[in-house]
Amino acid sequence: MFDMARRTTTPPPDEDFEERIVDIDVSEEMRASYLEYAYSVIYQRALPDARDGLKPVQRRILYSMSEMGLRPDRGHVKSSRVVGDVMGKLHPHGDTAIYDALVRMAQPFSMRLPLVDGHGNFGSPDDLPAAMRYTEARLAASALLMVQSIDEDTVDFKPNYDGQETEPTVLPAAFPNLLVNGASGIAVGMATNMAPHNLGEVIAAARHLIKRPDATLEELMRFVPGPDLPTGGTIIGLSGVRDAYEKGRGTFKMRAKATIEQVTPRRKGIVITELPFNVGPERVVTKMKELVTAKKLNGIADLKDLTDRHKGLRLVIEIKNGFHPEAVLEELYRLTPMEETFGINNVALVDGQPRTLGLRELLQVYVDHRLEVVRRRSAHRRRKREERLHLVDGLLIALLNIDEVIRIVRSSDDTAQARAGLMETFELSEIQANYILDTPLRRLTRYDKLELDREKETLSAEIASLTEILSSEDRLRQVVSKELAEVAKTYGTPRRTVLLESSGAALAAAVPLEVADDPCLVLLSSTGLLARTTDASPLSAEGERAAHDVLVSVVRSTVRTEVGVVTSLGRLIRVPVVDLPTLPPSANPPTLAGGHPVSEFVTLTPGETVVGLGSLDPDGPGLALGTAQGVVKRVVPEYPANRDDFEVIGLRDGDTVVGAVELTSAEHDLVFITSDAQLLRYPASSVRPQGRPAGGMAGIRLDDGARVIWFGVVDPEQEARVVTIAGSSTALPGTQVGGGKISDYAEFPPKGRATGGVRAQRFLKGEDVLLLAWAGPAPVKAVSSVGKPVPLPEELGRRDGSGVRLTHTVAAIGGALGSTDLTPTPGDGSAPADQDGEDGQTPAS
Repeated sequence: MFDMARRTTTPPPDEDFEERIVDIDVSEEMRASYLEYAYSVIYQRALPDARDGLKPVQRRILYSMSEMGLRPDRGHVKSSRVVGDVMGKLHPHGDTAIYDALVRMAQPFSMRLPLVDGHGNFGSPDDLPAAMRYTEARLAASALLMVQSIDEDTVDFKPNYDGQETEPTVLPAAFPNLLVNGASGIAVGMATNMAPHNLGEVIAAARHLIKRPDATLEELMRFVPGPDLPTGGTIIGLSGVRDAYEKGRGTFKMRAKATIEQVTPRRKGIVITELPFNVGPERVVTKMKELVTAKKLNGIADLKDLTDRHKGLRLVIEIKNGFHPEAVLEELYRLTPMEETFGINNVALVDGQPRTLGLRELLQVYVDHRLEVVRRRSAHRRRKREERLHLVDGLLIALLNIDEVIRIVRSSDDTAQARAGLMETFELSEIQANYILDTPLRRLTRYDKLELDREKETLSAEIASLTEILSSEDRLRQVVSKELAEVAKTYGTPRRTVLLESSGAALAAAVPLEVADDPCLVLLSSTGLLARTTDASPLSAEGERAAHDVLVSVVRSTVRTEVGVVTSLGRLIRVPVVDLPTLPPSANPPTLAGGHPVSEFVTLTPGETVVGLGSLDPDGPGLALGTAQGVVKRVVPEYPANRDDFEVIGLRDGDTVVGAVELTSAEHDLVFITSDAQLLRYPASSVRPQGRPAGGMAGIRLDDGARVIWFGVVDPEQEARVVTIAGSSTALPGTQVGGGKISDYAEFPPKGRATGGVRAQRFLKGEDVLLLAWAGPAPVKAVSSVGKPVPLPEELGRRDGSGVRLTHTVAAIGGALGSTDLTPTPGDGSAPADQDGEDGQTPAS
């Protein structure tokens, strides 16, 4: 480093050229230049004034727009016109800085109370605004409060950069703009970052300070509990806010506002409607995609940005089934900009010096400024009224002596002589005499005297009121407080940001990210609804009369496994249990009112229907299938692990599966009921299990034209019933009610496999076919096509007796708890079944 440097200067042209070298101290030169630069940045660019809360460029923009007449009741003008006027007269630092400041004052997501009314693309938290030649601007209504009474000697003016114009050193600021809109800026060796607040709350605190100048910080924080950000959201942890209000520095966390909703019929999701201050949706979406791609964030199935100008921000995050949305939300807070930290640094200029201010100091500086503005305004108004009163008094004297005034004027040689005559005769001042001479004769009528008398009274009253304000500090404070109250009433808005002491992270941490693989029951109803229970406890029979649907199939499973949906074409389709809706614990017995149609989980071909559910457990009991042509099959539970759809029986041409039941014991009966009212039962042990491709074996011998209409499994040790409903084969399906009969299952003798069975119902005149049939544990329940209960005959009929005509059409029959016994076996960790065969039984087709 050199301690000295040489500066070369060039002499004027008319002198002999001679190089002049001046030695200077480099360290002193750098110190002086840097201090000059730092001073310029701090005082002329980066830091706001604590009185009006504006940086010089913002103040110059508002003042210039006011002078240009760009009021809210007038049209917008090109932003470039505003920028050019500000740059040419007041701010010679370039158009970019001016336009950036103009844009920020027009953005509702940047300022709590925007000061500029923008027209056009003024940007978003993610995007830049359009160029100044494409946008238009004018003053917002709130900006008029900032320049209100500026022409009444309320603030000092100073020369502009070239001395040809003048500009205000501060604006009158009829509301605490620095606290309401906040500020941010980076100077040399210091910076400021102030959070926005609610206008009504800040004014309430300022009025309290006006009334009680010795108010403590705790009293003021009752009015201003925390920041109120333009984008809403939630503030977590108020200790940092308390530090900032006390010392001028502190931090707090901002969180997005998110709710957990049912975004699709099958999945829940997180809906984000508010983001932290200065965080845009594109930034959040990009970060989420990066985390999902890197496999650092699990559980997200889809992400949609549904934001528009009508509904506002709306990000929908679809959560995969098997993940807790609450836990995923906590991960989003931890890993994405959905939670950000805001560091408060309340640095502002006070009397030309940068200071770090707490809440009370900020309010006190503003209150002092506002008191001074109102005092100067009152003095200016009193002076103007006194001057006007002085002229009115002189004019009244002239009216009372109008003849003498006319004589003096007519007898005078010139204006100076007339002025002197009036001043001498009536003891007037020179200003009064000139005003009388300038007044037309038409203003000196009797009516004008009455008007002048009224004006004098009004002026005297106003002067007295203004004098009272200027002479009484209490009266001055009352005026300031009243004006602030009017501002709050006109421009105040409800709080947008929610304040929380803590985030509840400890509670959220207790929720695992993924759903546990707990045992459950998968249920299929007669109306084709699928659901699962919260556990695998036996279903109670209590309250069964209140249930409107019947369960046709129930399978024991766990949440993170799969079950098989068996169709009439002999297909088994895998369905993840975790995708199924969960019934609330109070749904006992389950009505499946919260279930979803099976068509939402599997794709069926035309004419294909779901006939039952089956477990995919390779160690499970396996399925028992019955077809319309009388074929029976027990399926060996050896299912391909790499296929979601496969056949479990090889069907003959024209044959279909009519029943699929998970077999829990080889000692249970396999039951066929045919369209010609034949019932056949025999032990499942008489049927040999077969592999998936096998076509089964003969299950029941059918007469010509007959077919199987129901197949299932019945525990012969239980109290079971057989329900049959007969009707005409020529009637349209679903149009006849038929004749129904309930029989005791024990009356039907067991017979061998592939035999013809025994009669289940005798047909009456007009009946030639069974419409519906069912066999299973009592009590019996029937429902309509929409799941509403249908009454059945109460008394048991003879095995081969005829039926009783029903009152309504029946669409499905079942026990209130189904027909398959899923009572836990001893040692599986579940409670044993009651001895009466009621509790502990769960249904299947």
